[in-house]
Amino acid sequence: MSDTPSRPDAVRRVEIAALARSLPIRVVETATIARTAAEAAAAVSVEVGQIVKSLVFRGRDTGAPYLLLVSGANRVDEAAAAGAIGEPLARADAEFVRRATGFAIGGVAPLGAPEPLATFMDRDLLGFPFVWAAAGTPFHVFETVPEALRIACDARVIDVR
Repeated sequence: MSDTPSRPDAVRRVEIAALARSLPIRVVETATIARTAAEAAAAVSVEVGQIVKSLVFRGRDTGAPYLLLVSGANRVDEAAAAGAIGEPLARADAEFVRRATGFAIGGVAPLGAPEPLATFMDRDLLGFPFVWAAAGTPFHVFETVPEALRIACDARVIDVR
């Protein structure tokens, strides 16, 4: 028997994906729920802007999933993001998000999806020395360097507002 508690499968999937992409991360289990950017920031004592919101949109024309990694301090201007992506965007429902990412809303990680996702990163995240993102559940987050996250996710940097 081990003294180390086992992690949920979703968190292990994120850890394996990070390792496969040589992305150094530090996963933390929070004492309180970290489903929103504000909750996550409070849980790890950082600015809300340092939280990576992993938002999934659906392409209106193609139905393709798009993953936007957005600073917790920002709201996505869908028209601006659509211009950068190249197609109008629609909000994705919970089932679409789970199918595309393998995660439930509130725990969507920037990596670990069953299939590669077209990923776009909010330019503002690159202004921080480190950022925190969901690690597969609303009670797990990980810390990493934003440029390393961008490379690991093969994300194109865009302005989201």
